[in-house]
Amino acid sequence: MIVVFGSINLDLIFPLPRLPQPGDTLLAPAVRIEPGGKGANQALAAARDGRRVVMAGAVGRDALADAALRLLREARVDLSRVARADAPTGCAGIFVDQEGRNVIGVGSGANLMADAAQVDDALLGPTTTVVMQMEVPPAQNAALIHRARSAGARLVLNLAPAGTLDRDALRALDVLVVNEAEAAWLGRALGCAGEAAALSDTLSGPAVVRTLGAGGVEAADRTLSVRLPARPVKVVDTTAAGDCFTGVLAAALDGGAGLEWALRRANVAAALCCTRAGSQATMPVAAETDAALAATA
Repeated sequence: MIVVFGSINLDLIFPLPRLPQPGDTLLAPAVRIEPGGKGANQALAAARDGRRVVMAGAVGRDALADAALRLLREARVDLSRVARADAPTGCAGIFVDQEGRNVIGVGSGANLMADAAQVDDALLGPTTTVVMQMEVPPAQNAALIHRARSAGARLVLNLAPAGTLDRDALRALDVLVVNEAEAAWLGRALGCAGEAAALSDTLSGPAVVRTLGAGGVEAADRTLSVRLPARPVKVVDTTAAGDCFTGVLAAALDGGAGLEWALRRANVAAALCCTRAGSQATMPVAAETDAALAATA
């Protein structure tokens, strides 16, 4: 079972001829509205990849909440640990240029009310994979990490967006996922290089996975050092590709895969995600990822 503790948003996506600069007003032909949030995106990616998923987080009591939860409901994600808070549902404005690059602003709203206590002890144990990100309060992530570690759960943290988490919490992880910018930020904070091997060695604990966009992905732990190229695809939109990667990686690990095989599956799924416009709705289902993996074998 996978338990995702994290953010739930409604995304407003604007396709633009280029990314805006300070003072710009750019016109998009339309706006695309769909569910998002790093936590919810990763939960949907794992559920579509065939795993049982529980989502814990918070939404408001407003009109945006049901829309933000729609695709999770359709995928039969357990939403019984999602709280209704007296704050607006999280909302993101996403600007995407013609090369698929994006700039994102997030109004956190109810995500700041997410509480680690929503993940009850009955959910934690050796058969559970706990997935977290950094769009909820870091102190709540840290509390859940330490409690889940004591219960023997597998712990996966996507340090996105980059933010401070105490070193003991980082060392307690099984897998830490970062992109290039997040890895560089963490390397500066830890006083080491931003490559996966250096980060893993400095933390003396987790496997570190560093996603490199078109450069693929690298990972390292005490016994493994691997780098995989990106799967060549026509990129339409990179929004949520990192979330797709993390969700499918967690799903593969939860299903009993080793880290290297899980990386291969997540790498292919994220590439599929990039071929579609949107955020949460772009997550592939397991059969699509299976077919793409078979085609690259």
